[in-house]
This record gives sequence, structure tokens and C-alpha cells, in this order.
Amino acid sequence: MAGGGFAASSAGGDFEAKITPIVIISCIMAATGGLMFGYDVGVSGGVTSMDPFLMKFFPVVYRKTKEGKDSNYCKYDNQGLQLFTSSLYLAGLTSTFFASYTTRRLGRRLTMLIAGLFFLVGVVLNAAAQDLAMLIIGRILLGCGVGFANQAVPLFLSEIAPTRIRGALNILFQLNVTIGILFASLVNYGTAKIKGGWGWRLSLGLAGIPALLLTVGALMVVETPNSLIERGRLEEGKAVLRKIRGTDKIEPEFQELVEASRVAKLVKHPFKNLMQRRNRPQLVIAVALQIFQQCTGINAIMFYAPVLFKTLGFHDDASLYSAVITGAVNVLSTLVSIYSVDKVGRRVLLLEAGIQMFFSQVVIAIILGIKVKEHSENLHNTYAIIVVVMVCTFVSAFAWSWGPLGWLIPSETFPLETRSAGQSVTVCVNLLFTFVIAQAFLSMLCHFKYGIFIFFSGWVLIMSFFVLFLVPETKNIPIEEMTERVWKKHWFWKRFMDDHVEGFNGYGDNDEETVVNGSDKKVYAHNNGFDPASQL
Repeated sequence: MAGGGFAASSAGGDFEAKITPIVIISCIMAATGGLMFGYDVGVSGGVTSMDPFLMKFFPVVYRKTKEGKDSNYCKYDNQGLQLFTSSLYLAGLTSTFFASYTTRRLGRRLTMLIAGLFFLVGVVLNAAAQDLAMLIIGRILLGCGVGFANQAVPLFLSEIAPTRIRGALNILFQLNVTIGILFASLVNYGTAKIKGGWGWRLSLGLAGIPALLLTVGALMVVETPNSLIERGRLEEGKAVLRKIRGTDKIEPEFQELVEASRVAKLVKHPFKNLMQRRNRPQLVIAVALQIFQQCTGINAIMFYAPVLFKTLGFHDDASLYSAVITGAVNVLSTLVSIYSVDKVGRRVLLLEAGIQMFFSQVVIAIILGIKVKEHSENLHNTYAIIVVVMVCTFVSAFAWSWGPLGWLIPSETFPLETRSAGQSVTVCVNLLFTFVIAQAFLSMLCHFKYGIFIFFSGWVLIMSFFVLFLVPETKNIPIEEMTERVWKKHWFWKRFMDDHVEGFNGYGDNDEETVVNGSDKKVYAHNNGFDPASQL
């Protein structure tokens, strides 16, 4: 999720480092950046199901929900209502390009500060909104904050953390996104009961808490040594490295950072380099994972969980309560990913989740197709419980697979010279398709009805086959050895490595091809995808 600058590989060796107070503060940074993003995702679906909010900004939708003339599936079909949610992601997509520049030129710390300021101004406008224009402008500013924060915070964490906890901290960001969604659902559940019709203002205004924490945190922490060295401030970078590692024995790590900076600067046009043949496997997989992540339907469910449950005939309290349940499942299941991703591997989690998501969506579609009629008032209690259980089954599978791994796999497969550009493309594609799904979901629900879940289950089937055949296992493989141990060994992607094998090492120099002996082949043997030719 990071972009701009460079991230030094952590696999070159183990450096002496303690978990110092500054590292603890970096964990707080992960929490506040992730909480802010997650809260923005979760709060929108809750307030759009509150009658006072609809009466003020979307009276047409409010009348449709009360008159009962429209199909249950079409009550919330309104482009303005969808724009309220999706404008945040369109703004995030646009701001990503600027955030990439500030992260590289001005540093990670200042970029996080800019994100916090965007969040604070956006929260004030949303909480005090008097008309739809003011509401949308506030969401756009929040989106700019998302773009800057999602670029800077993960990069900051990966650079400041000791090697042994770097991977866990990266998934910790995703964990805190899920906690933010759960927090938003709990807030919505409470504010929906407030008399006087101002509960939605409190829901939107409480986003100021993580925004303020992010802003204050950005003022408190130091810049990362990677960023300082990259900008030529070597002595300052060394001093910061000594401070965050809690030891004077930092020379080996310092020299590796200096060398990583030198190598990264040799590539003058990283985006152009990214399009070369040898980088195609990483680029295709990174882009595909972001598209597939959104086509699971997860954001549609998380954005609109209260609206979705209300559409199915749940009463107001029940719909928000159900959204809280799914939020809690999301958090707990992400913990499963943190525990298991380096034990069972990426492919196992993705393939198992594909089966689980496909099954749950088909069951939901069947129940809705049989039991939810165009104008029925509610879903029978038994069927309602089954729907909630199946939604939770779906959310749990996503949370330990496509949620964190959609970001983790691209971040560990791009080579150093294209890592910055690759991550920028990853973020842009993700936000673009998040916007498309957010803007289209309620209209799709109206036209597809229960078929919306068949639509998403079809995509789950496609992406599972993509993983089976084309996504290699990257568990426990050092970043700088990905080419030799993954791409050159994969049954399909090895054909794109020809120019690398012939002597191009990625930095403009010609080296002799590394000879892999028999014993090395045993070391390099890895689960690199299902080769159909081997089964014929």
C-alpha cells in the first residue's frame, strides 16, 4: 500500500535491534492510520441507513424507503447516495499521485502529517454539513487523507520496524482497518438511538479521534532513516537509526541502506522500467490481485452492511447489530491471517478462502431468491440468521486471505528498482476499483437483485483458478531471491525471465548468469503454482 521512495529489503541479513519506544509509537501510527481508513469505510453504510440523514440529504431515497412502492432491492438506488460513499475513493485515487511525490521528496513523516490535516478538515465539514455539496466536499478531503495515509503509513512502518517484526506490522495495518470498521459499526449502533435526529453528525464527527491521533503522532515521531538517507542527509539518518534500534552497532544496516538508496537512484524512470518484459509477472499479479480483491464483493458488503440487512427486512436496530457482528468477525479473522500466513503460506489461504466465499455467496443468493420478494416486509427469523451466518462466513474467509494478502503479495514480489512504482500502481488500481464497486453496488443490487451474489461468486471462482495456476508461493523467500526461486521456477512466468537470465540484473549492468547446481535446486524447490502440462 506504500508508494514513493524505497524500502530496503529486510532479507539481506539480521541486524542488531531492540524494540525501542519509537517502535512502539510506530505501532500506534499503524493503529491510527488504519483506524482512520477503516472508520471511514464503516461509518458511511451506517449513516446512510439513518432516517434523519436521508431526510436531510437524500429525501428522494427516504420517501422510497417509506412508501414501499419500489422493490426492496431498489429502495436505496440513488447515484447521489452512492457518490457520498464512493467520492472518498475517487479522491484517494487522485491524491495517490501527489502522495507518491511527497513521500519521496518530503519524507514519510510530513506526508502522514498532511494526511492527518486532510482528515481533520474533512471530518469538520462532514459533521457540520448543511447541504449535499458540503457533505461531498468533506468526503473528498477525507479521500485525500486516505490517499496520503495509505501511501506513507505502511512505508513508514516497514522502514522503522526491526526485521523480525516487519511482516507482522504490515498486516497489523490491515488489522486496524478492520478494527476501525468495527468501531464505526458500534458508533452507528449507538448514535442511531439518539433522539433529535443528530446522531449521524456524531457518527461522522467521531472520525476526528483517529484523525487527531494520526496528526499528533506524525508530529511526535522521527523521520525514517531510509527517507533521510535517500534525501542525502546521511549523518542525520545514521543518528536516527541508532536511536530507533537502541544500539550503537548499526553500521552494517546503515551501509545496506546507503547501498539500497544508491541502487534505487540508478533507475531514472521506474514506471517505464515497470513495463519491461521481465517485470510483467509481478505487475500482472499485483494488478489482478487488486481487481479481484474488490470483485469478491467485500467492500460492497462492508460499505452497505446496514443498508443490505435493512433491504432484507431487518429492522433498524437489527440491521446495525448485524453489521457489528460482521465487523467483529472481520477483526478476529484478520488475527488468523497474522498467525498463519508464514506457517501455511499464501496460496493455501487464498484457495481455501475461495471455496468458502463461493459457497457462502451461493447459499445467500438461493435464500434471497426464494424468500425475499419484491415487496416483502421481512425475512423469516430462521432464514435471516442463516443469511447473517453466511455473510460472516464470507467476511471471515476474506479477512484471512484476500484482505491482507492482496497487499502483502505485491509488496514482497516487486524488485527494488520498481518497488516504488509497483506499489503506486497497486494502490491506484485498488482505489479505482473500490470506487467503481462503491458507485455501482446499489444500482447493481436493484437490477440484479439476489443475482448480485451470483455475480460476485462467479468472480470468486475465476480468481481462485487464477491463484491455482498463476500465483506462486512466496512464503519465507527473501525479496532479493524472488527472481531465482520463484519466477524462474514457475511453470508459466519463467518464460518472461529470458532477458534476466541472459545477463540483465535489473540495474543496467551485465553479469554472468548464476549457475544453479543440483543441491541448490533442492533448496529452491517451491510450490509455484499448478502446472496443467504436468497433469496431462
